[in-house]
Amino acid sequence: MKYPLTRRWLCLLFLAAQAVYAQSPEKPWMLGPFRKQNAANPILDAKATTTFACPIRQETVKWEEKDVFNPAAVVRNGKVYMIYRAEDTVGKHAGTSRLGLAVSSDGIHFQRMPKPVFYPDNDPMKRYEWEGGCEDPRVIESPNGVYVMTYTAYDGDKARLCVATSRDLMTWQKQGLVFGQAANGKYVDQWSKSGAIVCKRVGTKIVAQKINGKYWMYWGDQPQLYIATSDDLLHWTPMLDAEGKLAAAAERRPGKHDYRLLEPGPYAMLTPKGILLIYNGMNDAKNGDPNLPEGAYAGGQLLFAANDPTRLLDRSEQYFIKPDQPYETEGQVNQVCFLEGMVPFKGKWFLYYGTADSKIAVAVAPQR
Repeated sequence: MKYPLTRRWLCLLFLAAQAVYAQSPEKPWMLGPFRKQNAANPILDAKATTTFACPIRQETVKWEEKDVFNPAAVVRNGKVYMIYRAEDTVGKHAGTSRLGLAVSSDGIHFQRMPKPVFYPDNDPMKRYEWEGGCEDPRVIESPNGVYVMTYTAYDGDKARLCVATSRDLMTWQKQGLVFGQAANGKYVDQWSKSGAIVCKRVGTKIVAQKINGKYWMYWGDQPQLYIATSDDLLHWTPMLDAEGKLAAAAERRPGKHDYRLLEPGPYAMLTPKGILLIYNGMNDAKNGDPNLPEGAYAGGQLLFAANDPTRLLDRSEQYFIKPDQPYETEGQVNQVCFLEGMVPFKGKWFLYYGTADSKIAVAVAPQR
């Protein structure tokens, strides 16, 4: 008589577990669950006491007075180094963006450098960077130990995806437009941004990894997510479909948080299950997720085949993080959690994100 009862209880437990799983945004291949560090957040915000002698304006500006947001992060010498976007309040575009650097021993409390480490200058990139500035960095390492940063140059009219390199995160060499040499310059004056390079984790380092003899990068901020390849991490070629249009690696979904657009988060990472990419989805309240506000940015995850970065295997059914704190729902742009930096540190994943285009916060998940 005991055996049927035991079997029945096992069945009930199995069904209960299935019900819990069905309600959860997590899938076995996903990173997480991530928990916002609400007691510490926001971990970085605007600061009016730091100044910078702008080489273009020829005047001193309070370079991070308006907003700080959208950070990249790497682990170096046992500490987290965060490169973040900061805006002043000067100019016709209501603020030029420069990139600052902050360092932390615990991943939460940061000490920032007083001057930006990357900014528009009187150099060949000025025509693309001025006066909107340098935006939204993503930083990984090359196999030979060089830091490679993709960033967006904004001239006030167009965003263009660019690349720079460094040995120490302090001194950078601008390498030009990511697609500057592709198709005889076809993409020079086309909108492009947000480059997330496919990498593998090596201890606490995130290192670019070739697949089938090429480096790969997901990019764009459109209803489709695009993909590009490179031989050297500096010069990239967008992939095209059979009709000669930009090839879509993933597309928006009706009724979901990413209906309006998809935009890469941090780097894409090789895992035992495939290539995992955390991404940002922008909501359309009419055709997207009715439970999210219009224009809200929330985070999802994508899984691509390890041997074919163009082949989408799976994706999160819904967002795993959304704006729900006051500093995420109100700011320069309301209703934004924009995921952009992530590091493995002290046995956890630290995911850094911009909040309402105004401040920086962090969410943490266990490493599995």
